[in-house]
Amino acid sequence: MSQSERFGIIERILLTQRGVTFGELQQRLEISRATLHRDLRSLRERMQVPIVLNRETGTYYIDRSVERYELPGVWFSAGEIHALLSMQQLLAAFDAGGLLAEHVGPLRQRLLGMLESATDSADDIARRIRILSAAARHYAPQHFQHIAAALMERRRLSIEYVARSKGDPSQREISPQRLTHYRDNWYLDAWCHLRDELRSFAVDAIKAVKTIDAVAQEIPEAELDAALGAGYGIFAGAEVQWATLLFTPERARWVAAEHWHPEQEGVFLEDGSYQLRLPYSSDPELVMDVLKYGPDCEVVGPEGLREKVVGLLKAAMGRYGIEIE
Repeated sequence: MSQSERFGIIERILLTQRGVTFGELQQRLEISRATLHRDLRSLRERMQVPIVLNRETGTYYIDRSVERYELPGVWFSAGEIHALLSMQQLLAAFDAGGLLAEHVGPLRQRLLGMLESATDSADDIARRIRILSAAARHYAPQHFQHIAAALMERRRLSIEYVARSKGDPSQREISPQRLTHYRDNWYLDAWCHLRDELRSFAVDAIKAVKTIDAVAQEIPEAELDAALGAGYGIFAGAEVQWATLLFTPERARWVAAEHWHPEQEGVFLEDGSYQLRLPYSSDPELVMDVLKYGPDCEVVGPEGLREKVVGLLKAAMGRYGIEIE
């Protein structure tokens, strides 16, 4: 029986009975006196369970008058707590604006307390889990709250949105459908009543938001996926094309292990290079990912995508004063 299992049994016994002797607990758990002493001390000191010993009757019980933060379900094993801490760190990375800090902070401290031992401090445990966000953009926490509330309550929103392509603000009435966290940033998939179509709005580009007293227009999930999930990246488009990319043998193994799109098709060629095919509708993110591989990636097709990448590479060379015919 693991320690976490013993903790759960001890708590249940002490909660369902008014008083239990040390011998009764030891017999029920079939453990040594020393182990039971350690378990009771850990429950009191590390788990903050208010276990009281009535010295007159020699029985243990839980003081129900003491408020304590309880984790859902049964006690967790050390491995499960490490996994929970990893998820908490990831959540903290998502929460760049501090929206959830006051809610997840106490849980994190409780989890760290559970893991503390004579050899590992809470700080030492915490620093061994590191999650880095790249190019995450800051958003207004209060906007996120309004968006999330409207999303769950199925209400429409009035937003002031600044598209980065032009930098001009526009007023939109939207019906929020779902929030998407993509490449360290939040996007709101919504029906835009101004454009009369589905759009993805960067949450950090929303400068003002107000809930409207009107029911949001509901879009079936299949239609959402068809419009916003068919192509590569976050951008939508009516026409889906297939790109064919060829990676050098030096980069083949890295790319073969990467997940670019759910419907991607990849194959190693005889010379060790790797050919990747994937669908796309709007190409900005696909072009960006192709360019980051530099000379290790060649766009085989379609011709329009190939010409666009070639033009950008020539423009980049021109920045360095190198003219290409």
